[in-house]
Amino acid sequence: MITKEFCAENLTDLHHLVGTDITRVELCDNLAVGGTTPSYGVIKEANRYLHENHITSAVMIRPRGGNFVYNDLELRIMEEDILRAVELESDALVLGLLTEDNQLDTEGIEYLLPATQGLPLVFHMAFDLIPEAEQKSALDSLIELGFTRVLLHGSAIRRDIFENVDHIKELIAHANGRIDILLGGGVTADNYEKLIELTGATQVHGTGLVAD
Repeated sequence: MITKEFCAENLTDLHHLVGTDITRVELCDNLAVGGTTPSYGVIKEANRYLHENHITSAVMIRPRGGNFVYNDLELRIMEEDILRAVELESDALVLGLLTEDNQLDTEGIEYLLPATQGLPLVFHMAFDLIPEAEQKSALDSLIELGFTRVLLHGSAIRRDIFENVDHIKELIAHANGRIDILLGGGVTADNYEKLIELTGATQVHGTGLVAD
């Protein structure tokens, strides 16, 4: 079964999802910078609306645009946002923390884990910035940390996702069902079936997955 996740900016377009085959929404704000944490009110009302329509939510935890290297103050902000997202009955949390040399910030992640209270964790497309030769070991680390899903495009350089098919296939084979690989970045209602066929992925993500 294919899971289709719509990327929604605040409450915009949620009403278009009812009656479609979208079963999950990544909820964020500020898509122009790749997504940041939506407000308390947005999370509350979006979760209420989505759950009433049998759609699950994954809430972005990202205090700002820019890089994914966070200082202690930003980590405390993320911790507080996680607590609020859990309180508001979010179904999953989406976050990505890196070191200055684009490795997983395991120390920062471990700091945030208690606040997540066992909610499913998704590592977002910051994963693409990890050097490709080290991404398999990064997947292993995310599994050990308890992440259930990774959103990726397959490259931080190659913009056309079809150019990344071979690398994505390698990551899916390495994951071997231990963690879900969610394809994003250029995935649309017109091309997702071809991408699934080429990569073996079973989950896709994007703003263009609902046909006009």
